Amino acid sequence: MRVLRAVYGDPRAAAELVPLLTERQSAGLDPLPTEPAELAPALLRAHRAEIQALPDDTRLLLLLAAADQYPVPTHAFPRAVTAARLDIRPLEAAEAAGIAQATAGGVVFRDAWTRIAAYETGSPADRRDAHRLLARVLRGDGETPGRSWHRGAGALGPSGRLAAELGAAAGRAHDAGRFTSARALAERAAALSPHPREQSRLLACAAAYAWHSGDGDRARRLAAAGHEEALTGILALRAGNASEAFDALLGAAVRRAVGERESGEDERPAASSGRAEGADRDGELRHTPTGSATYGGQEQAVPGAPGAYAPQGADGRAGAAADRRPTRERPDTSGTGQPPGPRASARPASAAHAPDATVHAPGAARSADSEVSDAGIAAPHASAHFPGARPDPTSGARAADPAAHLLARATEAAIYTGDLRRCREAARVADRLGIVPPGTLGGLAAAFDGRYEDARDLLMAAAGRCGPGGDPTLLIHSGIAALLLGDHTLAATATLRAAASARARGAAAIVVQAMEFRAYADFWTGRPRAGEAAAADALGEAYATGQDNGACHLQAALAMFAAVTGDADVCRERAAAARSYALARGLGLPAALAQWALAYLDLSSGRFAAAAARLRALAGFGPGHGHRAIRHLATPHYVEAAVRTGDPRVARAAHADYHRWASAVLSADDLALSARCRALLAPGGEAVEHYRNALDLHSHGTRDFERARTELLFGSTLRRLRRRTEARDRLHSALEAFDSFGAPHCAAQARTELRALGAPTAPALTTPDSPTDRLTAQQLLVARMAAEGATNREIADRLALSPRTIDHHLRGVFTRLGIRSRIELVRLLGEADG
Repeated sequence: MRVLRAVYGDPRAAAELVPLLTERQSAGLDPLPTEPAELAPALLRAHRAEIQALPDDTRLLLLLAAADQYPVPTHAFPRAVTAARLDIRPLEAAEAAGIAQATAGGVVFRDAWTRIAAYETGSPADRRDAHRLLARVLRGDGETPGRSWHRGAGALGPSGRLAAELGAAAGRAHDAGRFTSARALAERAAALSPHPREQSRLLACAAAYAWHSGDGDRARRLAAAGHEEALTGILALRAGNASEAFDALLGAAVRRAVGERESGEDERPAASSGRAEGADRDGELRHTPTGSATYGGQEQAVPGAPGAYAPQGADGRAGAAADRRPTRERPDTSGTGQPPGPRASARPASAAHAPDATVHAPGAARSADSEVSDAGIAAPHASAHFPGARPDPTSGARAADPAAHLLARATEAAIYTGDLRRCREAARVADRLGIVPPGTLGGLAAAFDGRYEDARDLLMAAAGRCGPGGDPTLLIHSGIAALLLGDHTLAATATLRAAASARARGAAAIVVQAMEFRAYADFWTGRPRAGEAAAADALGEAYATGQDNGACHLQAALAMFAAVTGDADVCRERAAAARSYALARGLGLPAALAQWALAYLDLSSGRFAAAAARLRALAGFGPGHGHRAIRHLATPHYVEAAVRTGDPRVARAAHADYHRWASAVLSADDLALSARCRALLAPGGEAVEHYRNALDLHSHGTRDFERARTELLFGSTLRRLRRRTEARDRLHSALEAFDSFGAPHCAAQARTELRALGAPTAPALTTPDSPTDRLTAQQLLVARMAAEGATNREIADRLALSPRTIDHHLRGVFTRLGIRSRIELVRLLGEADG
């Protein structure tokens, strides 16, 4: 998918590029080429030959049209033709050759490579003349970035003035959400800048813009050329070794903070009357040089240091955000199952610290540090770095400095690896520098250290920031916090809003991460079909944008969905792919999730000893191989597997820690699962009341799938206690739920229990009204691609599966639909779609 994106979706160019790739490029370790001559030289030569066969006047018009369209579309071709009094009749030759077509709005090329060839065929002098002509006709107020681009493209050599103009234009294009244009402008500014340090800064900006636009390969190349350690670390977080990302980001945060102290900066710019303090009269923010000092003896915390502050609400009071924290009902753990009134506990002052947004004046030249913060996939305090995101001018909140951004990214890398030692290291650095991590990351660090009450307060504050239309990175962190608190409805809302906001702002790279965490909410709330389809789409986007670490996480999530839907082959294949990649790059989170998926497949299939062994191994995995959060979430399944295999001793210890967290966060679902664990560990009739308590708590939660499993286990216990009537009711309820979720293995367990009671059961497969309802989500996805004409190999590449697995799926599709050919498949799906 990355190859297709790199070659503008042209399969001919993709076929030419693949043999040219190095071994490291093929493995995703090095970025793909970005220049057309390196991507598909033979195809480009063929297209250039076609262009060169045209008359001179035709080639000149095509060159002018190509310069007007890419990489900065300026829509100035008609005006340029009029201003230069050019005759457009020579374009008829291009139309006759099938190369391009003239329209009222300009020229439409046959494909992207034809446009590239039209531009490449022109001489350097002709290209400069074309750009200068286009620059002259762009005079509108909103056409400044386009005019600056053409002025820069028409320049003969380095120019500090033009470089500054292009840099400012790149900032305006970024603020408008035009990241591809912003990248091109910043990259051209770097090429024209006569100062090496400024070149490095502009290349870092261009890399950040490229990353936001979804061009991961270009971003990695630009970051390497710019020698920006922080940006390289952020890219490694999404496409490299997470441990190396942590080292780079933490080191950059320390150097930035120490450099600021040595330069005598005591205050950060603050939002005031819609404008940043420290801004020049023309609205340009003053540039702050990055310090290069080492950490040295700067180990003590400095009162009032950058980042050491509490947020303020619209009324100017510190801690107002805490006052607006959403209240949670405290589920009853006494057995009644009735939640009492809202909990009213004051949030500790330490929990109120959360970095806010750095403010940029519109159109201001932006520093490399600001763009490095922008490139973060989940910058929880970078809201003003996105178009349309401006802090409340009445809030008085101080802006977070780049060191806080970098420290947050370093903490995120530590969390992704599951390395608790590095979480503590990041926390110690934060304390020494006077920087308090944002709510989600601070909450995770507190949870890892066993400070569950502190973690709860920090996470609740972060989860409350999920209003519509907000900064997508803030919304992602809200979703993560909600997941950890057990509020899956809020998590689904936050992650969906994050994806929608990112798409609206043109930040394609952020959409993938939002969908990574949306998958958890879909799994818990019993939406495996919808979740699997959404995760599969996000997986393709992750590969296309160079976010291989995100793709690994999605592979593990898809393995979990396959475990739920009973697709054992896909579950094992995806889990193996995720673990293979994750273990090579120290990614403990997807590695642990893939291991959990395999264990859940065993558990739902009745292989309890295998499930217990996998989950026991998960508990023993260290950083880069396992993850404490996943181990914690899997605790109820481990308790079930251990009890079924007659080994409750370790299960009791695991449950004790799980119950402590559930009691701290007061999640109805977590408390329900804790009660279920108690029931599994209790002897005989004592389990009944624990199961009743669990189901009462489930009624106040959102984990419908786990509620069905609780009913299954409760029904099984009641059957053994010879309470046949209630057992039958519970098992029928569980069976109905599992059938609706599309979980055949769990449904088979419920049917087995009902047969042991002598009770009638519905057939395993009913005949739905629509043919598509007979297919699993994965089968439907494969069927639609096959109906569109894709080969097994093409489907396998798009879904990151093997052709053998695709063949297995298609055979299953044909069997379930009662057909024998793809022609019948096309007809059936067409009829089903209306």
